[in-house]
Amino acid sequence: MREVVPRALDGQRLDRVVALVAGVSRSEAAALVADGAVRVGGRLVTARAHRLAAGDDLDVDLPDRPPATALAPDPTVAVPVVHEDDHLLVVDKPPGLVVHPGAGQDGGTLVNGLLARYPEIRTVGQADRPGIVHRLDRGTSGLMLVARTGAAYEALVAVLGAREVDRRYRALVWGTLASPTGLVDAPIGRSARDRTRMAVTVGGKPARTRYEVVRTYHEPVEVTELQCRLETGRTHQIRVHLASIGHRVVGDARYGGQRQSLPMSRPFLHAEHLALDHPVTGEPLVFTSPLPDDLAAVLATLR
Repeated sequence: MREVVPRALDGQRLDRVVALVAGVSRSEAAALVADGAVRVGGRLVTARAHRLAAGDDLDVDLPDRPPATALAPDPTVAVPVVHEDDHLLVVDKPPGLVVHPGAGQDGGTLVNGLLARYPEIRTVGQADRPGIVHRLDRGTSGLMLVARTGAAYEALVAVLGAREVDRRYRALVWGTLASPTGLVDAPIGRSARDRTRMAVTVGGKPARTRYEVVRTYHEPVEVTELQCRLETGRTHQIRVHLASIGHRVVGDARYGGQRQSLPMSRPFLHAEHLALDHPVTGEPLVFTSPLPDDLAAVLATLR
């Protein structure tokens, strides 16, 4: 496979970039370099610490991958695409759609639908979730980035890690917040009591969520509409952080936000805004997604 090193990875080590391009572990990438499977600008490079420059041509000879039956293309999966170019896609994921196959979900995912329409993503990123650089939970709707090329994948992972992507969510939480703005800065890891849940824990990974009150409602229940901005992207981050400050997301059964006084079939959480510089061209990109009908209908019942 051949890629051009994007600006976002200027100065990065060869083994790191190969790992991102090929969707392999860092140790596997180092082995590819040592085995003479990598060329930079047409020249064989076997030093894994070699620093790459933006614009370098990178060639990686990858071993054949066995076919992944769980990742069969599925044209029946609807993929709402709001932006498409040669390097990346922006999709508006509907609620209830799982992003990629995993435990208990062999097919019918967003990835299966993407493969039917964009087969080139099969070799982009990780083999079990091709093209995917960040995820939304099954019950969460809204905007997601998908890489179409290895170079775009590398660059998007880099800018997400550097917090250079503006991601905002609309949420509805129980209760009234004491302050119109706030920051939850608390590490998130697996719950010691239930490994399928996440929790604020001392040994977790750093996580930061900013929030701003949009509107407070008092009838028929007391709830608050928030706009949340991710500074990191941990699993279930917004849901866990808001629960940790006593304001659980309405409809969130897993983290205690589902109540009969305002019944919902999913968490009230929507990825409404996405802004970044294009990972290859540098062009500013801004996308917004209106609140889905089911969430708008909930707000319409509130005063």
